[in-house]
Amino acid sequence: MSRPHHERRRFEIVGQARFLTFSCFQRLALLGHARIRDSFVGQLMRARDKGAFELHAWVVMPEHVHLLITPALPEWTVARVLRDVKGPFSTRVIARWREIDAPILKMITTDSGRVHFWQRGGGYDRNIYTRDEFVEKVEYICSNPVRRGLVRYQEDWRWSSAHTDMAHSSG
Repeated sequence: MSRPHHERRRFEIVGQARFLTFSCFQRLALLGHARIRDSFVGQLMRARDKGAFELHAWVVMPEHVHLLITPALPEWTVARVLRDVKGPFSTRVIARWREIDAPILKMITTDSGRVHFWQRGGGYDRNIYTRDEFVEKVEYICSNPVRRGLVRYQEDWRWSSAHTDMAHSSG
């Protein structure tokens, strides 16, 4: 019998990049507002600045996130990185939504009364073995907002490494 998706074993290899995708609860656009995406980016950068991982490429979409990272193993496993990024962020957002009695709370609260921001499980996780695969994942991540029709040029999506890379290279 195979393991459920959320219990799948990760193959942690020191120095190896990982392509990660994780989604909002029921693929709802919980990251649909700019201020919420800004908050997520802030949490992502705080985790990176702790030395938890090297951040190669990233994008925050309305209902999911893509990251290309190299975790600082053995201390910072992928699971720990994800907890450190996702946990504090979702706790803050849900607390704010409770303060203002946001209607979205009804959509993300289960019958048992538990509120979820993120889809259950670890999301999609792939080890990156070759330079070609690494380059392909960077392009995939950065072009995601263009493919979705959110912007015309990848550097125009503010919540992406394509935007920050362009901002740093032009300044």
